Amino acid sequence: MTWRSTAAGLLRACRPRQWLKNVLVLAAPAAAGVLMTGPGLRGSLVALVAFCLAASGTYLFNDAADVTVDRRHPRKRLRPVAAGIVSVRLARITGAILLAAGLLVSLVAGRWQLAAVVAAYLALTFSYTLWLKRQPVVDLVAVAGCHVIRAYAGAVAVAVPVTSWFLVVISLGSLLLVAGKREAELRAQGGNGTTHPTRATLVVYTASYLAHVRVMASGAMIVTYCLWALQEHAGTARAFYALSIVPFVLVVLRHALLVDRGVGEEPEELALRDRPLQVFIALMLVLLAFGVYLT
Repeated sequence: MTWRSTAAGLLRACRPRQWLKNVLVLAAPAAAGVLMTGPGLRGSLVALVAFCLAASGTYLFNDAADVTVDRRHPRKRLRPVAAGIVSVRLARITGAILLAAGLLVSLVAGRWQLAAVVAAYLALTFSYTLWLKRQPVVDLVAVAGCHVIRAYAGAVAVAVPVTSWFLVVISLGSLLLVAGKREAELRAQGGNGTTHPTRATLVVYTASYLAHVRVMASGAMIVTYCLWALQEHAGTARAFYALSIVPFVLVVLRHALLVDRGVGEEPEELALRDRPLQVFIALMLVLLAFGVYLT
């Protein structure tokens, strides 16, 4: 195997497509209207780069830890570590370098709080890899918590306050995505996690339970978002926030349809490939941008 194929495999093992999740760090600066200012943009980009590096490091460690299980999965067996393109030792060494780089980059923002948040993210992800991923229900909350930390990091990076509305919507949305991912994984195994399970908790979960979690999270999230959009704003901007409810609900409904069709196993792939979902998200972001900059 040539060094080029190993390098290409190592890059693929870093899962650059999943860096899309780290766009969450831009949410708080954008909502606060500071994303397009010099300091706001610099701080947000530093946080984004730090989380991309840290996340890739955790992916490499996770793949090294799960190599045996991944080889039994129809899709994950093609991952570079499971396929033998990247050795377990190389994955761990590169992962350690990326983790250190993520922490160092977070210090560039000049705010130790951002480095602390990145460290908390790493602590949670390693706890998940070593133990939490085998604990039913807790594993859902742990993965959702990683998304919430990303969103909180953006606020810390640019020193803007985080409202309870923001945290509740982000938390519920994260839980919705994670439950949908688990449900899609279960459906991919024929709805029976006890047959050659590729994830320990799938032995416990049922499709109906995960669907119930999705319904609960999506319903609570929609109500919370509506209350925020209709009650927390005034003047001309209020109309744009209110209008954003429509594409927001469409995003939730479209996601539910895709999960029911069994294609929610990789949420970031949905955002990259599903055109209706892209249109709904874009429309929502445009309306929110008008609301933010007209405030």
